[in-house]
Amino acid sequence: MRLLIFGLGYSAGYVRRAAEAAGARVVGTTRDGRDGSIAFADRDRVAFEASEATHVLSSVPPEGDSDPVLAAYGAALAESGAALAYLSSTGVYGDAGGAWVDESAPTGTGRRTARAEADAAWLAMGARVFRLPGIYGPGRSPLDRVASGQAHRVDVPGQVFSRVHVADIASGVLAGLNGPAGAYNLADDEPCAQNQVIEHAAWLLGVEPPPFVPIDSLSPMARGFYAENRRVANGKAKRVLGWTPAFPDYRLGLRALNAMTSPPSASTAPPPASSDQR
Repeated sequence: MRLLIFGLGYSAGYVRRAAEAAGARVVGTTRDGRDGSIAFADRDRVAFEASEATHVLSSVPPEGDSDPVLAAYGAALAESGAALAYLSSTGVYGDAGGAWVDESAPTGTGRRTARAEADAAWLAMGARVFRLPGIYGPGRSPLDRVASGQAHRVDVPGQVFSRVHVADIASGVLAGLNGPAGAYNLADDEPCAQNQVIEHAAWLLGVEPPPFVPIDSLSPMARGFYAENRRVANGKAKRVLGWTPAFPDYRLGLRALNAMTSPPSASTAPPPASSDQR
């Protein structure tokens, strides 16, 4: 495998390391060509790598109303013959009122219209499109937010979210690069209220959960996060790609992250019941 990755950010970096561990040759782009990557604007080098690649993955989000990768290199990618893949968002589904959504659900009705249009454009090119919910992992998890005092609980009864550990993104992408073209949800098995996750993180750290705040106190961006309510089904990725998340729920994911940085806890008592279950 010769894999070209557009946008070596947090999630794509995990994909890169997993692909290299599997024996692939991986090159990637960043805006400025840092750390041995290719500068996105280096058109000759990027075009050459696209022509040599067996697989191409883009993790670059839309800018304004367009997808920068397709705008700059869409023609080259179409001519390359490489298997194409794109990291999208489950935000393309919009609000489902807490109901389950799978890949057959309509897209483009939510607040992320540019993302939905990019998602559709990559599908039209025959790509494998991986739709991701809330991403967490080392250095970017509720544990970090609780420990830094940046976490809070929001009093919005009935609100649920799906999430996925970054390592499960990497394994899902690798499982799908040679799979059938189409959309795949990569999410864990247990959508739940964000308050439950924050409370569990606080319990693991041995601290009190952060206080509740009214939704009106949040920034417009954060309020938009709570404006959509859905449960993301992952059955297609399991069935078609043979993918199984290593962290099928937030408890396993947070426990593994906590074990990376903390000694084992002497407590064997279960965590308290979530406020969302009262």
